[in-house]
Amino acid sequence: MTLANDPESKINTLIAIPYNPYAPEPYARWTIRGMLDLNEELKVADEFWDFLCGNGTYNELLRCFEEVGSEMREEIDTYFERFRSIF
Repeated sequence: MTLANDPESKINTLIAIPYNPYAPEPYARWTIRGMLDLNEELKVADEFWDFLCGNGTYNELLRCFEEVGSEMREEIDTYFERFRSIF
């Protein structure tokens, strides 16, 4: 749609992984190796969020999640308690 409106637009296509479960190590999922140009086609965690919203966004998101998690700890624990029997 963007290109239909403006054929000179710059379009970025990429795979985004909003969180790196391997942090502080680099994202290491073997299934992506060889399938993507990792420098151009993949953005993980801070690279993704900072690309979307500017530098420092990812760290701000982490701070927000930590703050909410601390404030709502009891409610979160109670919610997940019902799944304990499944695992």
